[in-house]
Amino acid sequence: MHFDLIDLRLFINTLEAANITAGAERSHLSLAAASARIRAMEASLGTPLLNRTRRGVNPTPAGLALGQHALRVLQQVDHLQFDLAQFAQGSQGQVRLLCNTAALTEYLPELLAGFLQRFSGVDLDVQERPSLQSVQDLRDGRADLAILSDAVDTSGLQTLAFRDDPLVLIMPRHHPLTQTPSPDFIASLDHRHVCLGAQSALALHLDEQARRSARRLAVRVRAEGFDGLIRMVAHGAGVGVVPRAAAERCHGHLDFIIEPLSEPWAARKLVLCATDFASLPGYARGLVELLQQ
Repeated sequence: MHFDLIDLRLFINTLEAANITAGAERSHLSLAAASARIRAMEASLGTPLLNRTRRGVNPTPAGLALGQHALRVLQQVDHLQFDLAQFAQGSQGQVRLLCNTAALTEYLPELLAGFLQRFSGVDLDVQERPSLQSVQDLRDGRADLAILSDAVDTSGLQTLAFRDDPLVLIMPRHHPLTQTPSPDFIASLDHRHVCLGAQSALALHLDEQARRSARRLAVRVRAEGFDGLIRMVAHGAGVGVVPRAAAERCHGHLDFIIEPLSEPWAARKLVLCATDFASLPGYARGLVELLQQ
């Protein structure tokens, strides 16, 4: 194969536009030059890459495979440019980080602040996502890193340990559920819950676990964060499920009961996840190293 970066960018632009003329314009090439380059790519591979119709073009199976690899190659080139730019003008760029509710509220604020002080030219785009959605966004190239539960399928991605993050049941001191020996999540569904916002990663996760048991989570009130949720529980609004780290942080100044959950899904671990850690820009790898400390 004798492809160069112009060939790969032309091919991606052509696939996105579904038209060789538009792909040539996006690549700042004449139609004749673009057509010649694509024909040369097909000749080099010995197989057609595009199906040509009156309405435009669409990729053959070989063209789809080339398009996927071309995207990765061009991303690597972009990362190379970022890394080399650090020597000339300091670290410049942005890291797109997805994380679940617990990571965002309990573990990341101080760590991310330290990273931003160290890399003054780097911005962070941090978004809360359920773990399943984070995995899909990584596979689709919409994020650089994610922090997610190890319970989800991460096949095809790379992971590194981040934190143990078990979920616990919390109850007001005199709640009826405290009379049940070792109450589990299913037992808690007989009582009204204090939950996070309906679109938070943890709320979606708990709703899913309830549905798997053919039950429904009875929500009495929703809170904006773990602190508000725990305060409401401590003052009798209902029961709740939160990460153990959040419960222990508040336990010293609020009166409530903490009960470990026995369900396997509650004994979760958080992992750092990426498509390929080695291919991340230097400043993104710096974030990974800091998060692992």
